[in-house]
Amino acid sequence: MPRTTPNGGVGVTATVAVFEYHLVGYRRTWRGSVFGSFLLPLLTMLGFGVGVGAYVEGGVGGVSYLDWVVPGLIASAALQVGVGEATWPVLGNFEWHKIYFGQAAAPLRVADVLGGHLAFVVFRALLSAAAFLLVATLFGAVHSVWALATLPLVVLLGCAVAAPTFAYSASITSDSYLALLFRFAVLPMSLFAGVFFPVEAMPVGLRWVAYATPLWHGVDLCRAATLGVAPQWSALGHLAYLALWAVGGWWLAHARFRKRLVF
Repeated sequence: MPRTTPNGGVGVTATVAVFEYHLVGYRRTWRGSVFGSFLLPLLTMLGFGVGVGAYVEGGVGGVSYLDWVVPGLIASAALQVGVGEATWPVLGNFEWHKIYFGQAAAPLRVADVLGGHLAFVVFRALLSAAAFLLVATLFGAVHSVWALATLPLVVLLGCAVAAPTFAYSASITSDSYLALLFRFAVLPMSLFAGVFFPVEAMPVGLRWVAYATPLWHGVDLCRAATLGVAPQWSALGHLAYLALWAVGGWWLAHARFRKRLVF
């Protein structure tokens, strides 16, 4: 029966052990994702940055459309990977493979089980963003050394979107609800949070919806970093808002994991 132990698995070491468990699994499958990790950025930049950009006369905000859209694509890739890795894999570990129950039966705390898997998801988002950044650099779409700041920004954005998704995935028993999440949350965010066109082009009401999403804050920070300019909004405000999503998501996810794993 799943349980936690007061003294077993306490501390960072136990969380790292869970993270290593997921890395071992990824070590067997990473070859299948490497091609896509570089092909997706390449095709996306060719399709949107070069193809669509050819029809955007004068660029956006004084820069070419390719340079403008790349940081949005980096943040959007982190969102897609973060949510994707926090949906079916999490639900599967509860409902189909029962991995979490086995881990909880070992001397591991709920925080270790959750933290180790969340760390792996953020790691995957970071790899995806790094691949996008590399391809963008080869395309000449990166113009500032501050572009390296997109990597820690992606870590924070990954936590901000993955943690609440962990909570959602731990609250359902059917993957039908995951399709709803992508249809009514992930897809609208990807399209209307400033990735492909300025948020200011939308009606005022929709702008505030975009501002409320964590993706817009990640996009604005990444765009400021790759272009070497100040963000549209306060940098500290962006970071604090994303941190709020991450902390709130962790709290909700921990509560849901504890409810399902501790009897």
